Amino acid sequence: MKKTPSSSQAERTVPCPNCGQPSLYAPRNPYRPFCSARCKGMDLGAWASEEFRVPAEAPPEDELFGDPKLQRPLQ
Repeated sequence: MKKTPSSSQAERTVPCPNCGQPSLYAPRNPYRPFCSARCKGMDLGAWASEEFRVPAEAPPEDELFGDPKLQRPLQ
């Protein structure tokens, strides 16, 4: 006999990552984990405009990088 997930397992409410309002996290919500198309679009726009960035360590100012002709030879 095949088990089907109960409705409490298949559907749950989570906070929308954009606005914090309750959002249905289930296959019938096409915007999940967002609550609406507006919140999904705002998140995409933030990524596209580089508001969200992965932190990276800047190279030291005295190090040469980029142009291989300026690199120091390995010893």
